[in-house]
Amino acid sequence: MIIDAADYFHYAKAAMSLAEQRIMLVGWDFDTRIELEPDGETMPGPNKLGSFLSWLVKERSSLDVYLLKWNIGTWAAIGRGMMPVTLLNWMTHQRLHLLSDAAHPVGAAHHEKVIVIDDSFAFCGGIDMTVERWDTRDHPDNDVRRTDPGGEEHGPWHDATTAVQGPIARSLGELVRSRWESAGGTDLDPVHRGREIWPQGLMPTMINVDVAIARTRAAYRGQDVVREIEALYLAAIREARSSIYIETQYLASRIVIEAIAERLQSADCPEIVIVIPRNAAGWLEQLAMDGARRRLLHVLWQNDDHHKVRVLYPVTEAGQPIYVHAKVLIMDDRLLRIGSSNLNNRSMGFDSECDLAVDAAVQADPESVAASILDIRDDLLCEHLGCSRDELASAFEGAGGSLIGAVESLCRDDGRTLRAFEPEDISDEVSVLAENEFMDPEGVTPSGPRWVRALRERAQRRLRKESTPQ
Repeated sequence: MIIDAADYFHYAKAAMSLAEQRIMLVGWDFDTRIELEPDGETMPGPNKLGSFLSWLVKERSSLDVYLLKWNIGTWAAIGRGMMPVTLLNWMTHQRLHLLSDAAHPVGAAHHEKVIVIDDSFAFCGGIDMTVERWDTRDHPDNDVRRTDPGGEEHGPWHDATTAVQGPIARSLGELVRSRWESAGGTDLDPVHRGREIWPQGLMPTMINVDVAIARTRAAYRGQDVVREIEALYLAAIREARSSIYIETQYLASRIVIEAIAERLQSADCPEIVIVIPRNAAGWLEQLAMDGARRRLLHVLWQNDDHHKVRVLYPVTEAGQPIYVHAKVLIMDDRLLRIGSSNLNNRSMGFDSECDLAVDAAVQADPESVAASILDIRDDLLCEHLGCSRDELASAFEGAGGSLIGAVESLCRDDGRTLRAFEPEDISDEVSVLAENEFMDPEGVTPSGPRWVRALRERAQRRLRKESTPQ
């Protein structure tokens, strides 16, 4: 597990430097102007992503680089000063291949964030290689290194991804090759090689574990809908015994929230801690996602008879909200899920998503994996609460093992901490776009996305009315 983009960008550069045959980058967005090491270069090669990839293919005659980007993200990049992918393709090296991916239903997005190197090593998670992502785990209030290519500084940003090698990396290679081909690229054979890739300095979180891939895919051109991520969330909520810890950018999936609300009604409900950003990024997202969040927070509060759920947001030392972009689920000491999917309708059934999951119960050494899962949860809590491991352990002991009790005992009125959402905090977030089918569709019907079908039916009714003799 890699937390925050400072480490991710560094190790991505280190891992790509070891590639011999193929690098495949698949993402919601890429910005070739970002610096991989804002602190200063520690490895050979240019510091900017685009220049680095161009340098790699020139340095290594056996290497091809494939960059696949969601097509709508391409147009967003133009607005911030980056050339469109098609123009980059015309200007760059013949072994640097770039495609804009439109192979999705109308209104959907390719939201995965995956890098596969020689089919033997991969990154998969929630961090995009684009602007406004880079930050360190201490999230200082002011950091000139958080400056975008256009010269604008951005605020603190919390995120997470994973690095994997072995059979899981080969499976991710198969997944991204399929994406490349469906987007109109050439068919690519698997890479066969013996040498293992693992960037120097990256400490593994778990070794010799089975890892699962969970996906979301909308129905499209004969491809059946895939809702593995939603199924995994619902199973975790149903089977949790002690605690559920979630980090997510959005809290807008009604089916997941209603599953939590139903569990809250039971006497054996686990403690549930959800960490989200104080507000969504951008005015339109705030109208849609914060409005939906307001409704669903009230659903949770109204069903929390046993006081088992807390929804919080992290702040810096000076009280500035830290934007949460990580997508993490930890169930008890059994399940760890990290990926690209948020708790919104799109991620459950409409956009393309890819998560990785580890289930301690099916491992050769379940106790070791279980300990690692709790260690990850506690590490994240210490980051958000600005406390040490010893302080967190003492808080758990003082709270009799209660997750909510430990967290609340460490929350402060000032300084680095987590702050709980209260009804009065969100009273002004009423929005007509809340749970809107256009902004956050649940999926695709046989005749297309539900909101497209509604528009089509409305137009047909109007045509029938206009053609009927008066």
